[in-house]
Amino acid sequence: MIGRKLKLLAGNANPPLAEEISAALGIPLCDAAVDRFSDGEVRIRIRETVRGADVFVIQPTSPPVNDNLMELLLIIDALRRASARKVIAVVPYYGYARQDRKHTGRVPISARLVANLIEVAGADRVLTMDLHAGQIQGFFNIPVDNLRSDWIFAEHAKIELGDLAEAVIVSPDAGGAVRARMVAERLELPLAILEKRRTRDGSDVEVMNVIGEVDGKRAILVDDILSSGKTLRKAAETLLDRGAGEVLAYCTHGIFSGDALETLARSPLKRVVVTNTIFQEEAKKSGIVDYISVGEHLAKTIHRIFEYKSVSHLFPHY
Repeated sequence: MIGRKLKLLAGNANPPLAEEISAALGIPLCDAAVDRFSDGEVRIRIRETVRGADVFVIQPTSPPVNDNLMELLLIIDALRRASARKVIAVVPYYGYARQDRKHTGRVPISARLVANLIEVAGADRVLTMDLHAGQIQGFFNIPVDNLRSDWIFAEHAKIELGDLAEAVIVSPDAGGAVRARMVAERLELPLAILEKRRTRDGSDVEVMNVIGEVDGKRAILVDDILSSGKTLRKAAETLLDRGAGEVLAYCTHGIFSGDALETLARSPLKRVVVTNTIFQEEAKKSGIVDYISVGEHLAKTIHRIFEYKSVSHLFPHY
């Protein structure tokens, strides 16, 4: 189509990541103000024309989840009313993803509701990364590109961790085994899985069993979300008790809620690596957390979507 334009617009959730994507594409962010009225309501003002453009809205729904989600919805609505040709929600971290089913009676399926809200707001497509549950893609009636992190972790490990001959990839629970196995296969390493259960009130975890050989190994934990840090701490303690020489971790989304950084600092974890789908300056300065940038990878994906080219050619799907 002659005259198609690609535009980028960012909310307040992750400005550094938005700037990285902008620099990688060589496209400036739209002139827009995303702020608050005196009563706390979100105010959106787009100060340049977006008529007929394909606009990619960069806004992970990370903490504060509700504020960032509301910003995303209102930005999409504003773009629709400003006659944007297409609106693509770039949501590297999808909030409420852990509430993807009814695990007990009288609870919502929040991940589905959020999908409905994004669609009703007017998004034509969603670009996200490492959804907590792959079936969330099916909650949408619009295309969803769910990028994987396993190859990113594998490449980083090859470059930064040195000799991996005595390493083992470990999933902290059975639910994450597929993700961990993909990293293990890329690195041609064995896989171990921890069997865990949560306490009745859900506030803590207990590791029940280790499936696989970890004695004398360099254990590399792989997970998607790092929130309180309690799961990783317990996993690391268990692995060391079972004979592992050292333990480090790769997680896609570093939320670091509550006293997570203090929990990690007190844990036996040697190193924690996360992507910058969510960014916290405090975590970066903690001394235990390293960030891997995904800005360039997202930029390449955005460009391929705009050009109607295959995304899976760059980033294979689950």
